[in-house]
Amino acid sequence: MIPQPRSSMLELPEYVPGESNLKGIVDPIKLSSNESALGPSPQALKAYADASAQLHRYPDPDQNELRDALSSFHNLEVTQLFCGNGSAELIQMLIHAYVGSGDEVLLSEYGFPLYKIFALSQGATVVTAPEDDCLTNVEELLNRVTPKTKLVALANPNNPTGTYLSGNEVRRLYENLPKKVLLLLDEAYAEYVTAEDFESGLTWAVETENVVVTRTFSKLFGLASLRIGWMLAPRKVFEILQRIRITFNANGPAMATAVAALYDFEYTQHVQEHNHVWREKMSIELKSYGLKVFPSMANFLLIQFPDDSEANSEAAAIALMQNGIIPRPFSVGSPSNCLRITLGKSHENQGVLYTLNKLMQGA
Repeated sequence: MIPQPRSSMLELPEYVPGESNLKGIVDPIKLSSNESALGPSPQALKAYADASAQLHRYPDPDQNELRDALSSFHNLEVTQLFCGNGSAELIQMLIHAYVGSGDEVLLSEYGFPLYKIFALSQGATVVTAPEDDCLTNVEELLNRVTPKTKLVALANPNNPTGTYLSGNEVRRLYENLPKKVLLLLDEAYAEYVTAEDFESGLTWAVETENVVVTRTFSKLFGLASLRIGWMLAPRKVFEILQRIRITFNANGPAMATAVAALYDFEYTQHVQEHNHVWREKMSIELKSYGLKVFPSMANFLLIQFPDDSEANSEAAAIALMQNGIIPRPFSVGSPSNCLRITLGKSHENQGVLYTLNKLMQGA
């Protein structure tokens, strides 16, 4: 008899990240994981190199340099800022601390799959609310709140759809939730948003006692490999998470690099402009091929292929991979017959357009 995990562990769905390799291709174009198209800034790379001289030292357990930088940059109270090994770790900690057996976690229909995995691992029940053509429906979420609801998780912009809720809609969700329910606003892609009616939770969550906002350095800042994210939490939530936080849950080079990346304004603006230009251009082009492109405010596009055509998402994925491009197919967790494609460098995006145009012309 070997050691056995809790029975619920065996029932968890497995999270499958985007593919990184293609058989027979040495350096494929990876557009499967929503990584930064242009990589880290020069200042960030220098900070990382400089930090290597201190690899024999433990990092600051209080994360002071990065927390102070975030506090100054976003005009937030430093005592409510919490850093970790990517925002996913912080979300897992939050759910671990607040959600248990008998609780309900409320999600929108097409959401980041780790929310579900983390909730189920705690023995909670996951409740999902239908969306309106891949847009989170606040009314449907509110209609599913029960006395058992412990946490509502909302990615804004959403992954894998790229759609977003306006500031008014997010506030409406908060204002109509019982104050005993935690509202998690996952803003991993917020820095890519150009919509005028978007409002980050960072501007108002500080005044609440039940709203938590998470951000990451993996996307816009191009530090995915370093695993560094942060959270704005009410003080009482902060105090609880401090009790279960691993002492050195954010490494020194990652924090030093994040500080440098945060203040490299010119480079950050360059990345944002590149993303905005190509998001618009690719959306227009792909629609002209007869494809449905969900409106995105992130650094990726969710593309839906015609149901009545041989040029479906599977055929598209094969065609792209034959040309050395790795997309992100979905079998669950998104609408049917879809591919998600990260916005890449200019020549990479041109390769996607060429491949899909050729596919649709032959359909």
